[in-house]
Amino acid sequence: MNIGIAGIGLVGRVLALNLLRQGHTLTLFDEDAAYGDKAAGMTAAGMLAVFAELESAESVIFEHGNRSIVLWPDLLEQVGISDAYQQTGSIITAHPQDYNELDHFIETLKSKVPEASEIKLLDRRELTQLEPDLAQHAKAFFIPQEGQVDAQRFMQASSYYLMRHDKVKWHQNTKVSDISSGSIVIEKKVHHFDWVFDARGLGANEQVENLRGVRGEVLWLDAPEVNITRPTRMLHPRYKIYIVPRENNRYVIGATEIESEDKSSVSVRSSLELLSAVYSMHSGFGEARIVKMLTNCRPTLRDNLPKIEHGEKTTRINGLYRHGYLLAPAIVEKALKEGVLK
Repeated sequence: MNIGIAGIGLVGRVLALNLLRQGHTLTLFDEDAAYGDKAAGMTAAGMLAVFAELESAESVIFEHGNRSIVLWPDLLEQVGISDAYQQTGSIITAHPQDYNELDHFIETLKSKVPEASEIKLLDRRELTQLEPDLAQHAKAFFIPQEGQVDAQRFMQASSYYLMRHDKVKWHQNTKVSDISSGSIVIEKKVHHFDWVFDARGLGANEQVENLRGVRGEVLWLDAPEVNITRPTRMLHPRYKIYIVPRENNRYVIGATEIESEDKSSVSVRSSLELLSAVYSMHSGFGEARIVKMLTNCRPTLRDNLPKIEHGEKTTRINGLYRHGYLLAPAIVEKALKEGVLK
């Protein structure tokens, strides 16, 4: 089939990779350049935190997340970066004065899914064996099923793959003004397809009801004195900071979640809170270098859950909120399995 995809962020790329496997011909439209510098998927930490996200999410996130963990390795192999996937578990800890927060967090997870009973409590000795650079912490929980995708490498590698593919035509820096039955409108010019997918995220706000942006802020730090190998969260009454390791002692640091569609630079308050929190996690971050400070907005619906909507020769996927990498492969698989292309 001849298929059009509007929006080539994370969801659009996962869609494209799946559709190419099925032998379809694709035309891609995005108001960003092909490398996706403006996409929320480029800013993301790429955590596959299937348990940790349960505290403030529905059990359907857990189900889709587990499926995505199974699907990610094949997607990464398809674009030639199998090593961009890690599933060696994650750590959740807190300072002693916040142990009540830590215990409450784990009990909440256990109340939502029985599988959370597998989360293991670590004392200082066990934690030091697993992550020596976290030896100052006397208590932590280890979630062996969790991991991460190197988000930035996926965005870059998928760009190369799609641009070189002989069944793909990519319209960069192109704003879609309307989508309807099997058609995509660009500056009053109508492009007709056998099927159209709308994966524009916030770009679809004129056609998707109750769609809003939720701002997130992250820092990239180069910290040669730090050697944390797994995604690590620190709980705090005001925020839950995450530290996600990349190659060569680089770390993605984040926590903020602000009800705003403002994409301006990171605020002083956020940067101070993030940097103070990460320094309290490991003193080696005191000599780290700030490489980037990034902001973006995640497309979010009223219930904070993803939505698949099928129409005549048209499918819309939106609302992945803060769970983009955790949900995208499973949500795309579900949309395609519902038989819309038959």
